[in-house]
Amino acid sequence: MSLLEHRLQLARAALNDELDIGQVYGRLLRVTGNLLEVSGCRLVMGQRCFIDTDGGGELEAEVVALDREQAMLLPLGTPSGLYAGARVRPCASEASIPVSSLALGRIVDGLMRPLDGLPAIKGQPVPWQSAIPNPLLRRRVSEPLDVGVRAINALLTPGKGQRLGLFAGPGVGKSVLLGMMARYTQADVVVVGLIGERGREVREFIDDCLGEQGRAKTLVIAAPADQSPLLRVRAAESCHRVAEYFRDQGKDVLLLMDSLTRYVQARREIGLAVGEPPVARGYPPSAFSALTGLVERAGNGEQQSGSLTAFYTVLAEGDDQQDPVADAARAILDGHVVLSRQLAEQGHYPAIDIGASISRVMSKVATPEHLAQAVLCKRWFGLYQQVRELLPLGGIQSGKSRETDEAIAAYPALTAFLQQSEHEPVSLQQSLQQLAELTGNHNAQTPD
Repeated sequence: MSLLEHRLQLARAALNDELDIGQVYGRLLRVTGNLLEVSGCRLVMGQRCFIDTDGGGELEAEVVALDREQAMLLPLGTPSGLYAGARVRPCASEASIPVSSLALGRIVDGLMRPLDGLPAIKGQPVPWQSAIPNPLLRRRVSEPLDVGVRAINALLTPGKGQRLGLFAGPGVGKSVLLGMMARYTQADVVVVGLIGERGREVREFIDDCLGEQGRAKTLVIAAPADQSPLLRVRAAESCHRVAEYFRDQGKDVLLLMDSLTRYVQARREIGLAVGEPPVARGYPPSAFSALTGLVERAGNGEQQSGSLTAFYTVLAEGDDQQDPVADAARAILDGHVVLSRQLAEQGHYPAIDIGASISRVMSKVATPEHLAQAVLCKRWFGLYQQVRELLPLGGIQSGKSRETDEAIAAYPALTAFLQQSEHEPVSLQQSLQQLAELTGNHNAQTPD
């Protein structure tokens, strides 16, 4: 062996296998709104990059589209200080977020950065993206989940692993209802995603709706409306990734995301920015495919323990239940809870319209007796709504219809049963007991 070859072997042995031999940089070509065009380096979809700014810092961005030799990126922060020709440094490592039990009680943004002034969360880094479980290997929904709200527990009983929509217009009490479920649920872990909300509402939800009682076992991930659409999308995905982590640890997880509509709207902003055609009220096709992909991440996994139950709020603009987002969500979710503005205006809280609401898996987690009692209450509610406007006019004569007379007689007690103070927890067992008393008493009072 020559002296040169010997020295080459020694040099190779001294090198670290993980040492980067070189770094290829790209260049920023154009900035159009929030869309950044980059060329000069190899980039792949979803890859994260750091772009030099005029002040000497870096702006984090992500690849959202490709066009021949150019890549289009969207920033995760405010695109200030950018200039043509700025250096773009691709991030080689796969994006991950830190997750551990120490995250409970914390308030973070979409990148898991603290918003509560406390130190950064330390935990096991988990990949941002996760594979959706094989549908044939997922554990079926077979157990009820206690959410602490009587109307939902008794008449729309959710199952562990179910995905439900909370359909509501603005100002009908959805935030209060989410806070009640976060405080009173029997789930081990609660993950709350506040996506696209006003900054004021984030603080009010944490202080007023969630409170100290709910924060102990809750992680809040907030991305207010003033943040970039990409960061709002990442916040929604972080909620699911954290919830999946705790589910795979064998815990029962309740995911509350407010709102699914704001997530799809953020996807719309991204799609339109990269030139996708709008197909339904300005929404591009990718917005609805992303909606399906996000919701499918919730639910039970392949393990025999652990569950992920999700409630998504869906904003019905102008109380329009035929909004394309509401229509798409209703089709892919396992049930929907509709909040009625009419009930809210009457001071009926929570303003759940049990006639328009349904849980598609209730028959899997409730006994036949429980189901019969719930159906009876929904029948009473529906019959009373049909004749409600005729009662003050004397248009309903007693004795003409046994079922209508029964519904009218039972409605005051039914209304009291459906209402609940936000500071009053009602367990699943208590809900079923009170439901049996309600239906039993009125059946006993009504002669055959």
